[in-house]
Amino acid sequence: MRRVTTGAPTPRLDRSRHAAIQVLDHLRERIVALDLPPGMLLSRAELAADFGVSQTPVRDALMRLEEEGLVDVFPQHKTMVSRIDIRSAEQAHFLRRAIELEVASTLASDPDALLVNRLRAAIERQRSALALPDYAEFASADQSFHRQMYDAARVPQLWDEVCRRSGHIDRLRRLHLPVGGKAQAILRDHRRIVDAIARGDAEDAQRRVREHLGGTLAHVAAIRARYPDYVTN
Repeated sequence: MRRVTTGAPTPRLDRSRHAAIQVLDHLRERIVALDLPPGMLLSRAELAADFGVSQTPVRDALMRLEEEGLVDVFPQHKTMVSRIDIRSAEQAHFLRRAIELEVASTLASDPDALLVNRLRAAIERQRSALALPDYAEFASADQSFHRQMYDAARVPQLWDEVCRRSGHIDRLRRLHLPVGGKAQAILRDHRRIVDAIARGDAEDAQRRVREHLGGTLAHVAAIRARYPDYVTN
């Protein structure tokens, strides 16, 4: 196991905001992106030095990440990025699917041309990222696409809750993304979801969301075989 601090340059913290929240958001983002992969050791002292803060906000951030299942803390011994837990991923998927089906139905019940244009712009951003290919940008645009749906349905806090619970399934998706045809399938699914919303077809919008969100879990066995050190039951 390798020990790291943050690896890449850390962002400058906004002194008007709580430091622990910013450290939490940065570390969660890098864990989900697999920049900090499962099994990697995290040093509280070195993280504190990198962020230019005391160890207290780092400790608080790591405690939150432990609650989310993204790090394993062994008191007085070590802290490490957790392996991807399939059961946690399945439960997060169940929650997100239940919410997003209602979000899609709500949006299709009262189509908004401005929202449709914004969603199509997010799809175009993904398409441009895939052409490079830039999977980090592609994933960022994917998050933006779905967040805009929650915002438009006036349930932005549910998006935040889904994100807090989705660290395991999101890491599976990042592992699956470079597999041949996966990114193209996401683009296809997003276009179908937006087309259904634009038509005001709530039933089809829900059908397309269900198809879209089920893709990664159907390939768990292949992902586990390819990354046996990253995934656990």
